[in-house]
Amino acid sequence: MIRNLFFSVFFYLGIILICLIFLPSFFLPKKIVLFGGKIMGYWSKFCLEFFLSTKIIIKGRENIVSNEKFFIACTHQSMFETFYLQTLFNSPVFILKKELLSIPIFGWYLKKIESISIDRNKINKENLYFYEKIKSSMASTNRPIIIFPQATRVAVDDRSPFKKGALRIYENLNIKCQPVAINSGSIWPKSGPLIPNRILTISILEPIEAGMDSKKFLEVLQNSIYKELDSIS
Repeated sequence: MIRNLFFSVFFYLGIILICLIFLPSFFLPKKIVLFGGKIMGYWSKFCLEFFLSTKIIIKGRENIVSNEKFFIACTHQSMFETFYLQTLFNSPVFILKKELLSIPIFGWYLKKIESISIDRNKINKENLYFYEKIKSSMASTNRPIIIFPQATRVAVDDRSPFKKGALRIYENLNIKCQPVAINSGSIWPKSGPLIPNRILTISILEPIEAGMDSKKFLEVLQNSIYKELDSIS
């Protein structure tokens, strides 16, 4: 319980402090703000390792797509992946729920780094142009798009069918998909206390080539990620 308390206090105070330090950078080039995001990622890793004695393992670095455009489809069990994946990949462009943009300072940060938001509860004009925004983002940057196919944080044992967001990106952009499986929920669950002395594994799986049949793609993506989760959870 004490370790949970120390982790929570130092982690959140650290994130707030980083946001405040980089607040002036909102008026400077975007790359400076992106650097602040990487520091948040390293801070989250440090807090897990120091306060909870978490051992973090990264598998499959050799699978990371290079020298071409791609998007990342990653499991979502905790806040860890939203911070730490900024350090493993080239500052990904996050697809996220619109409500996050309303958080003071942090929401400003998400806007500055050109995150793409969607209102999950409405069908509106903005959502109709959602994939056009993704295409525009991919055309203007070498940063990969990242989407969480489960659409929200889930429990570590949740194996619900993936939503269609990753499939639509695959169909519309015709680029490789980089599957990533992370068992972060076994340490930092969606609800309840954090669990110390565990192994957190980040598995970067072999990319899925562009051009696959849509139904086959979603099947391969879901099966490969859930099979890996079963082996590391």
